[in-house]
Amino acid sequence: MTDNRLPVYGGEELGKTPEHHGSVAVGVVDVTKRFGEFTAVDNISLDIRDGEFFSMLGPSGCGKTTTLRMIAGFEQPSLGEIFIHGQPVAGIPAYKRPVNTVFQNYALFPHMTVAQNVAFGLEMKKTPKAEIERRVGDVLDLVRLPHLRDRRPKQLSGGQQQRIALARALVNKPEVLLLDEPLGALDLKLRKAMQLELKQIQAEVGITFIYVTHDQEEALTMSDRIAVMDAGIVQQVGAPREIYEYPQNRFVADFIGETNFVTGKIAELGEFASIDLGGLAVLGNAGGRDVAPGEEITLAIRPEKINLYPQGEVDIMKAGVDADELEQLFGSQLPEGKVDMRKWLATEKNNVVIDGRIQEAIYIGTDTRYRVALDNNASIFVRVQNFGSRYDQFFDIGSTVYVHWAAENAQVLTE
Repeated sequence: MTDNRLPVYGGEELGKTPEHHGSVAVGVVDVTKRFGEFTAVDNISLDIRDGEFFSMLGPSGCGKTTTLRMIAGFEQPSLGEIFIHGQPVAGIPAYKRPVNTVFQNYALFPHMTVAQNVAFGLEMKKTPKAEIERRVGDVLDLVRLPHLRDRRPKQLSGGQQQRIALARALVNKPEVLLLDEPLGALDLKLRKAMQLELKQIQAEVGITFIYVTHDQEEALTMSDRIAVMDAGIVQQVGAPREIYEYPQNRFVADFIGETNFVTGKIAELGEFASIDLGGLAVLGNAGGRDVAPGEEITLAIRPEKINLYPQGEVDIMKAGVDADELEQLFGSQLPEGKVDMRKWLATEKNNVVIDGRIQEAIYIGTDTRYRVALDNNASIFVRVQNFGSRYDQFFDIGSTVYVHWAAENAQVLTE
């Protein structure tokens, strides 16, 4: 008779939302970790919610792995406290905490089969044999590798070994799963595939995943929320879109994706900040930051948020504007003949339009990357997507262009 029961993880059935969803799974409160005179983690606090995929992202040495090891119990905080589902874990050894860890090197036993590797933790706990068999079968089904149960690790691909390591961690029904750069040893194509696989498995089991990575794309792809860390300090916590679109400081803007940074001064405050970029008057999004006229700031603009248009009067249908944008701006009243591009771009409120000259053009398939000189002697990078349509516009080196962005997409940074 077929057993149609769902496997159970962390006290909840697979695929069911935990009753405590939204509560704090892991609380990190004012935690500092020192190794001698070196401070690896500097007074950080995090509330990691039940059932979320939470990533700690940052460069090597930023403190993310040390934080994970303190949650796991492999290291103890120098100051502060860590809670798991409201219970303090100070003094509780790693093997008694309701967490499991998946490492980059998988740590599979080479002399054991897949099934034996997955069952190892249950056997150490002297779990009944019938239950071991059922739970191993359930978790191998979950990672979609039941047909490999009798193989040994050396007979598996890197991606398969990673999934077996994940199965071995999940079979113990942890309340929280910790993952320390688990995809780091995989090649790029397999790593991208496993990002989607991990996110899907996490959604199915419904428990908290805390994921450490230096790879921004991994964090953006999989996470519900991200903590960006640098020099032992949490720089920003937020959803992927929030982190990318509205960075709180220059480090976050620079570490996540490509960004242009241009220095200037606040000229006036209103719905958007009026900014003097060395003689160029532009608008930017201060986002409620405490800035004042005359204050020096940095304006951060993503290359894909900037548009380029030919200067002068041009045929609107040949100006690099796609059909959807034309309809949005003009409705059914499309202009006939030639249009003054500066006047046309200025019809939209809170648009920035300044002069530029193409210094470099690099075609990279999906888009073309331009380096554009501005009249204040600064230069910026612009990425123009290649749609492969009649609306595509390519600019030669030396061409004069209008550089355009919406004020809301240019972030004012003060630190």
